[in-house]
Amino acid sequence: MAVRLKAKVKPAVLQWARESAGYTVASAAGALKIEEAVLGGWEAGDDAPSIPKLRQLAELYKRPLAVMYLPKPPMKFMPMRDFRRLPGTAMPTVPPAIVIEDRRARQRRELAIELAADLGEPIPEFKAVASMDEDPEVVGTRIRELLGVTSEVQRGWRDAEGHEALRRWRERIEAQGVLVFQSDKFSSEEASGFAIWEPVAPVIVIARKSTPPRRRTFSLLHEFAHLLLRASGLSDIDLVSDVKRPAEEQRIEVFCNAVAAAALMPRDEVLAQEAVRDHIKGVTEWTDVELTDIARAFGVSREAALRRLLTFGRTTPEFYQATRRRYLKEWEENRQRERAKAAAEGKDGIPRNMPQEALSTLGRPLVGMLLERYHQDRLSLSEVAGFLGLKVKHVGKIEQMMRGAG
Repeated sequence: MAVRLKAKVKPAVLQWARESAGYTVASAAGALKIEEAVLGGWEAGDDAPSIPKLRQLAELYKRPLAVMYLPKPPMKFMPMRDFRRLPGTAMPTVPPAIVIEDRRARQRRELAIELAADLGEPIPEFKAVASMDEDPEVVGTRIRELLGVTSEVQRGWRDAEGHEALRRWRERIEAQGVLVFQSDKFSSEEASGFAIWEPVAPVIVIARKSTPPRRRTFSLLHEFAHLLLRASGLSDIDLVSDVKRPAEEQRIEVFCNAVAAAALMPRDEVLAQEAVRDHIKGVTEWTDVELTDIARAFGVSREAALRRLLTFGRTTPEFYQATRRRYLKEWEENRQRERAKAAAEGKDGIPRNMPQEALSTLGRPLVGMLLERYHQDRLSLSEVAGFLGLKVKHVGKIEQMMRGAG
């Protein structure tokens, strides 16, 4: 019988790789389909993994295999201590998917800064700021002014699902030197998104998986409010306070929700809507028709419109929560119908547009810099495709999309 060679790795590096990816011994062992004691033995130095098992570890932790052979853990590693846990949980660690997305976002940020400097167009310092001592309504108004969003402009951002409003708000935030990424690696059930505060090229990552575009727009403005506060954080946009969170965390989340709502739906304009004016005084329940009318006026979701009415005391937390759950259920049922229809037609799920996904994930600023470097013959076509996560044949299509031709 052939004897499998043991990998000559340091136990401390194995432990670092696991912890930096957000895994416990139990969760990592489960993913690898091995006993906890086996993994524990490797990390204690009592044994060592075989080379095939080390490759599996590297894949699970999203690390190059060469990193696993380091003589000691990298000194630059910093866990996500400033990322708050999710609402309603006593979770001691951030989920691995979000840890890895945080790492990926930071790598993309470093790439963007390097590309911008190399192109002679350094990313400007992000100077917008806010304080939680301010009125959220005032901060929301200031955001609209900063981003150049007037009522007339916003009324033009309407489409059936809310993609146009999301794209336009994102473009204006990116123009402030913010890198905005979207991720399919975690869902809004885990977190709506997270913010990474840095003076130059701060980052916003929002969940795209199982998340309607209009909900993502609210998440985008919520995370932008985090950046104004100079506060990194993992967020949930549920309005009801989470008693399991520390008071300061609750305060930040409630403030960011209020700012996002004020930026998207100015108070006076909401109250001036015909559907609001004509609503029977004292009645706290709203019909879908009424909420649709209000939402369309601002290019937001019915849920966001109802959330705003809750702020003004025009509905109750109970009605808001029940309606929110119903809307999310309806959206997921619609997604399932689309998948079922695609399967019936012999298609493999919902058709994917890989260039569009790449542009949606990375954002126009980073994609634009990569393409510019390519046209200057400073990156090869295969290198650009690699950074974009695309096949070479798709690069031309994403160029067309950047020019607005597709």
